[in-house]
Formats: sequence, C-alpha cells, structure tokens
Amino acid sequence: MNKVLFLCTGNYYRSRFAEHMFNFLVSKAGLNWQADSRGLAVGKSGKNVGQISVHTLEALADRSIDIGDNQRFPLQVTEQDLQASIKVIALDESEHRPLMNDLFPQLTDTIEYWLVHDVDKTIPSEALGEIEQKVAQLVQNLTNG
Repeated sequence: MNKVLFLCTGNYYRSRFAEHMFNFLVSKAGLNWQADSRGLAVGKSGKNVGQISVHTLEALADRSIDIGDNQRFPLQVTEQDLQASIKVIALDESEHRPLMNDLFPQLTDTIEYWLVHDVDKTIPSEALGEIEQKVAQLVQNLTNG
C-alpha cells in the first residue's frame, strides 16, 4: 500500500479533510494508496476544540463521505510518519514551511507544498473546496501513472 501524508498545523481541519477525501477517491478508483494526516503544531494553536472540525465533518457529509467512527484526536507528526510516506503534502506553504524547517530541517525541501489558508484567511467552504480540487487532481495524476 502506497502512503500519502497530509500535514496542516493542528491536524484538526484541513489535513483531516484531505485525508478522508483522498481515501474516498482512491477507493472509488481502485488505487493502492492510503492517506493519513498529522499536524505540525498540534495543541499550540489553541484552535482544536475536539477530535475533528465541524467544518470538516459537514463538508464530508455534504459529499456523502461517511467517516464513521474515524474521528480520532489530532496527532503530531513524527519523523517516522514522514519517512513512512511516499508522498508528503503540507497544505499551506507560507504557514507550514517554517514549521517543517523548525522540526525537520533536513526534510523541509523534500515535501510538496500547497497553498490553502486556514480559517483566519479563507472561509471553510472555499478552503475545503480548494483542497477537494487539489486532491482530485492528485488522484487523477496517480490514476494516469
């Protein structure tokens, strides 16, 4: 099983949506890929007030993606997580490149960066829509080889 790892700051909102959207799409496409997600600063933002963002849950439900009991609490990324993944994508380069540089300077330039801002800069429906498009393109690229 090939693994992709999505990173955001708190592993509460953006990366969790990307994880579940990716897993839904690769399952439909019959691809041998699995996504997981982690945070680069879990607990430091003060924004995580539970297991997973209500915005994420609502957006997944709107797309008929049922995550069932898969509502774990956010997890901090480890070097082991990064090494175990074929592809690592941080969801906001301006926010996450500095965090990567602080935590894993040797790996900062080995991952892919997107530009999807958090709720302080972009409304959830817009941000999650951007992630959906980027994840769909990623799955399409994997499908095409």
